[in-house]
Amino acid sequence: MGPPGQMEPDPGLALLELYDAALPQVYGYLLSRCGRRALAEDLTAETFLAAVEAVRKEAPPELSTAWLVGVARHKLADHWRRADREERLLRTVDEGRPDTDDPWEERLDALLAREVLKELPPGHRAALTLRYLDGLPVPHVAEHLGRTVHATEALLMRAKAAFRRAYDRQCPPGTPSAAPRAFSNDKTTSHTGSADAQGRPEPPGPHESPVDPREEGRDD
Repeated sequence: MGPPGQMEPDPGLALLELYDAALPQVYGYLLSRCGRRALAEDLTAETFLAAVEAVRKEAPPELSTAWLVGVARHKLADHWRRADREERLLRTVDEGRPDTDDPWEERLDALLAREVLKELPPGHRAALTLRYLDGLPVPHVAEHLGRTVHATEALLMRAKAAFRRAYDRQCPPGTPSAAPRAFSNDKTTSHTGSADAQGRPEPPGPHESPVDPREEGRDD
């Protein structure tokens, strides 16, 4: 509380002052991740509405552009989870077990990679985006997706395998058929077990919990 007679700063006014500077960054973040202008605009609006609700609370957060981008990240993850649930109501996809023995090459057409991401199911797209584009550690990805760490690691393996297959299909003639190493050379994917020489995770130790089979097949 400030000195007697001094008015407390209005967080609503602070948000208005931040709006012009933060809007391009929030919208740009969302557009770069989802690739659709209309969706990015909707999620940007949801982000600022959430910010308005937050500043009305008794203990409002400390406003910053980084905080708003964090809210936008949550909104995008929520959208992907909703979209994936809707998609699974329409069709059932059995992707099988991923082939994790394939090495991935260094070369990557960034534009092609983004096009491939758009084709993946929302659950796969969300996991890869949060983990590799946003650079979040696996536990944070799990928190965003509402999954356990073990289930998130399994989802990332399936998502990388699906990305590799889609990327290889779209490679122009004469281009080496390989998916980006950025999505495979992951030092933090396994938090509960090491990997063998071929990159396959070893079974969890005696004090570690295996992946719940009910969660392993979820891609939402």
